[in-house]
Amino acid sequence: MIAPATASAITAEVARTCDAAAAKAFPPKQVGNPAAGSSKGSAKERRDYFNKCVANNGKVDDAPADAPQDSKAKN
Repeated sequence: MIAPATASAITAEVARTCDAAAAKAFPPKQVGNPAAGSSKGSAKERRDYFNKCVANNGKVDDAPADAPQDSKAKN
């Protein structure tokens, strides 16, 4: 008999933290308020952001996507 593979479930706290981080990175639009929310990011990008947060146990890198990955200042 083969033992079943176990998957680690995320905690509610991590899920809430990641949901809040995703909402901050990709603010939801509000009906009737065209100035509220963001049109940036597809559903896949939002899902990937959430999944990355969960994989990192609730910690995400909030650097803007267009910012250079190299932290060294160029002179």
